[in-house]
Amino acid sequence: MNCDILAIAAHRDDVEQTCGGTLLKMRSLGQKTAILDLTQGEAGTRGSAAERAAEAAEAAKILGVSWREALDLPDGCVENTYENRLKIVRVLRQLRPRVVILPYWTGRHPDHYTTSTLGYEACFLSGLRKLDTGSAPHRPFKILYASLYADVRPSFVVDVSPFIEQRHASLMAYSSQYANQSAGSGLFVPEEEIRERTFAMARHYGLLGGVRYAEPFVQKEVGLVDDLTMLPVQSM
Repeated sequence: MNCDILAIAAHRDDVEQTCGGTLLKMRSLGQKTAILDLTQGEAGTRGSAAERAAEAAEAAKILGVSWREALDLPDGCVENTYENRLKIVRVLRQLRPRVVILPYWTGRHPDHYTTSTLGYEACFLSGLRKLDTGSAPHRPFKILYASLYADVRPSFVVDVSPFIEQRHASLMAYSSQYANQSAGSGLFVPEEEIRERTFAMARHYGLLGGVRYAEPFVQKEVGLVDDLTMLPVQSM
């Protein structure tokens, strides 16, 4: 199958946190969405790989994505190697997305910022005609970076106001991660605070864009405008 938008993330539940509302909105506009998780969660403080797989499947249903799979890269040790780039290339050539969403290229977790570079280089490699993987070359038209947890000004935000409850439900599908428990209690946000925190962040970016709730993105390219009178977001 082909898709319009592919979100690539290091871990199951990263997409739900950073761009789940955007995937819901794009689906409502008739776009086919997909998720590629690079690891399976075997090294996490909470839960097992099998639990994370079941939770990811449930979250995928809530998000309405057409396709979701996980690669076998070591959890906590994602590396930008040629072999790993080829694994992503095979997915890119299978799904042929126009847009790829990657994690922002800096952050606390090494898996996140490594996935950003790994994903970008795989997108480039995927377009090389002489690279034989058994599928036709394909290079996405646009690469975007989900910047929710990065201390940067976004290039733009996406209004996810109508989908904020579904977005939250997709995250809470990961009960092994977010339900209160003794394991990792000093590292994880208490369950009763998750809604407040995630909604507050979405509200912050919504205020920047003049809407109630939004998710932020960065693009490296300069934006192109055809009609100045149609630019959104009021200046004063």
